[in-house]
Amino acid sequence: MANPKIFSLILVSVFAIASAKVFFEERFEDGWENKWVVSDWKKDENTAGVWNYTSGKWNGDPNDKGIQTSEDYRFYAISAEFPKFSNKDQTLVFQFSVKHEQKLDCGGGYMKLLSGEVDQKKFGGDTPYSIMFGPDICGYSTKKVHAILNYNEANHLIKKEVPCETDQLSHVYTLIIRPDATYSILIDNVEKQTGSLYSDWDLLPPKTIKDPEAKKPEDWDDKEYIPDPEDKKPEGYEDIPKEIPDPDAKKPEDWDDEEDGEWTAPTIPNPEYKGPWKPKKIKNPNYQGKWKAPIIDNPDFKDDSELYVYPDLGYVGIELWQVKSGTLFDNVLVSDDPEYAKQMAEETWGKQKDAEKAAFEEAEKKIAEEESKEDPAGSDAEDEADDAEGEESDAETKAGGTSEDADDNDEDEFHLSPEKSYVDQLVTYSQETVDYCGICPAIDFFSACLSFMAQL
Repeated sequence: MANPKIFSLILVSVFAIASAKVFFEERFEDGWENKWVVSDWKKDENTAGVWNYTSGKWNGDPNDKGIQTSEDYRFYAISAEFPKFSNKDQTLVFQFSVKHEQKLDCGGGYMKLLSGEVDQKKFGGDTPYSIMFGPDICGYSTKKVHAILNYNEANHLIKKEVPCETDQLSHVYTLIIRPDATYSILIDNVEKQTGSLYSDWDLLPPKTIKDPEAKKPEDWDDKEYIPDPEDKKPEGYEDIPKEIPDPDAKKPEDWDDEEDGEWTAPTIPNPEYKGPWKPKKIKNPNYQGKWKAPIIDNPDFKDDSELYVYPDLGYVGIELWQVKSGTLFDNVLVSDDPEYAKQMAEETWGKQKDAEKAAFEEAEKKIAEEESKEDPAGSDAEDEADDAEGEESDAETKAGGTSEDADDNDEDEFHLSPEKSYVDQLVTYSQETVDYCGICPAIDFFSACLSFMAQL
């Protein structure tokens, strides 16, 4: 017979999940496009990216699809509306899965929750949001989870560092905000960070501050050690030379005093010399410690018992810029129940993670095998052709180059136009010049920035 306590716990868990409020859930099944609106943001500049509906190059279930960025150097913006709600007096859970198939070296994988009324066809980077959450990767320094909360129309970034996953597999990111103003951030159902909205964001002014009117008393002695007044300099200390003749030095046998002058031994540091004399230090009997301004209540602090509340949430959106495309989003959830979110993650990511990893490893294996099958003879022939081509290029270079080279050089130069936005020109230039095949895009973009600034 089943243990009655375990049976009771199972019943409680089932009841809790059954009573969960799901404000928005998207597993991108048939008909998903009827709920989502692709924004026209950046469309007139021809830099708006296209979303693909796919399960990706490797997956744990080819029938489980999501939406994936498909074009390099593009802005992406898409959103879905749900019935508006307030999280007052209830927990808020925001969760989704993301996979960077492109081996992302610079780009975001975050999502947003928005409040009020949003023109979804104009949704973009300047659209106000309530919460921005998810992984962000750029170069070697930025590999973290963003958790940005809007409070009083200002965006506040979490002060704690939360490392994100950087591989090419799917991962689930979960943000939980509770009515007691505490929060948790989970990755793959494992808690990575927790704390308080009060301490881990600068949403409110500090409760206490150093008294700005306080000043250190003039007679305050904060010297922990002082020279010993009883210590006296030894007699003859100043007569000790810094250097002395080297006692081991000998006059060279071929030294001629008449021709070379009188020989003197080279000098060496004097081991008896201890430097300028200083009295020894002793503990200061009058030491009062390091002075600190007294702490007082901050007159600008005003507590907010609804610090955690977003009263008019109604949209979920993805808005980002990607140099390399290939990021895939799936299984989006907005709920009030962390247990339901955990169960959803296990039903999707949890069931598929092992098969997805195996599919990824098989894909990597095939790539390695194809590279190893290169014909050595063909490679030698290609090398010879490359050498011949290189000699021909050298000859052209010595002769001043071809007219095509000159045209190419003119095209590669970056010239500012006063008729166009400087920022737009810089983005366009970086798109045209960045060679992302084996070269970090951030380096080329930085070069573009230098060229851009040089002409300002």
